[in-house]
Amino acid sequence: MANEILVVDDNLDIRSLISGILKDKGFTVREAANYDQCLTEIKKKLPDVAIIDVKLDKGDNDGIELLTHIKKIDDDVPVIMISGHANVQMAVDSLKLGAFEFIQKPFSVERLLNFVNRAVENADLKKEKKALENKLFHSYDIIGESNSIKKIKDLILKLSNTESRVFISGPAGSGKELIARQIHKNSSRSNKPFVVVNGALLDPQKYELELFGTENEDGIINYGFFEKAKNGTLLIDEVTEIPLETQAKILRVLIDQKFTRVGGSREINVNVRIISTSSKIIREEVDKGNFREDLIHRLNVVPIVLPPLKDRVEDIPLLLNYFSKKISEVNGINEAKLDTNFYLLYKYEWPGNVRELRNLVERISILCVNEKNLNTNNLLQDALTHKKSKDDSGDFSNVLSYPLKEAREKFEKDYLTSQLKKNKGNISKTAEFVGMERSALHRKLKNLGIKGLN
Repeated sequence: MANEILVVDDNLDIRSLISGILKDKGFTVREAANYDQCLTEIKKKLPDVAIIDVKLDKGDNDGIELLTHIKKIDDDVPVIMISGHANVQMAVDSLKLGAFEFIQKPFSVERLLNFVNRAVENADLKKEKKALENKLFHSYDIIGESNSIKKIKDLILKLSNTESRVFISGPAGSGKELIARQIHKNSSRSNKPFVVVNGALLDPQKYELELFGTENEDGIINYGFFEKAKNGTLLIDEVTEIPLETQAKILRVLIDQKFTRVGGSREINVNVRIISTSSKIIREEVDKGNFREDLIHRLNVVPIVLPPLKDRVEDIPLLLNYFSKKISEVNGINEAKLDTNFYLLYKYEWPGNVRELRNLVERISILCVNEKNLNTNNLLQDALTHKKSKDDSGDFSNVLSYPLKEAREKFEKDYLTSQLKKNKGNISKTAEFVGMERSALHRKLKNLGIKGLN
């Protein structure tokens, strides 16, 4: 369905001209000739974008009153203000009140369409963002009861009342973006944009264009990520991939709280919260000369370190059950029943971390559709034994090459090591689960050479 634009101007010729231009480009257009007609149209249905003349029939700034009225109903609706008697202060006041753009009459067709297209894109992105968050990040939680995850949850709560910059480090797939989104969700900026820029995916030749935006001589503007995140949160993912020259300009923005678009001359004030992430060890990147130490001091006000999944295997049962339930809800399928005690789950390295575990659960959930008697342990074993584990001797296909006594010892060592990891090294819980006396388990661990867990 075509995007709907509401055009409000008391000059019939200008109103008809704007409407004609927009209709030729495929937009659905509604018109209002004065203040009251605009209120009537708004009551019927909010448009996707509104174009409003500053001066109508109720007073000098009744268009500004309509702007304020629309923003109170839905702050996400872009409003473009137009005027034939504009001055700098009028434009500044409009933008402060939430106008998407301000255009002075007469204006070119190209300029009008540029603003309208960007406004439509902005509105569509916000709608997509809300839909995605409702389906994913507003439903997904940070799952785990390990000490490291408990500390991170507590820290997120403490950060909810601050504006501090946060630096999240951890291996790929460990959940850095989810942590960032939770911080944003709990903050006073939660109803403002959450914008993600991935330093590893940006075109090396266009870093500054993407971050700071552009402006040409005709006043046509393309917003960068800093402006797209206005009043909200900007997540700079894999910040260590950004070139040193651009790092220097980001540092200057953080110090001055303002920047200039590429090709422009006007300084733009910055009001965003910065959260950065990296899969690399930042201290090593600084020592290698790949990252500015003064910039990391600005970004790393509150550090959060996410451990790899292999270092918090006690969270695996919770994650398995959680993902199985969520995936069934999202896809409308039955919940996959997974054996959380299956020993390979605790022996496997999980190089892709929580993301890999989630993908595995989704794959098994899909394979289980309409298969009532499918053994999920067989699927787990097929998936995990074809990948590198901490000790390849734990693969059942390998122990078949050993004499019975050695094969049994290898299996027992793998099995008990996995159970200890699952129970965070607790001997009593492990003994109870495997059906052994505590003292007997101690002797067995000693005979197998299992000295303890890291």
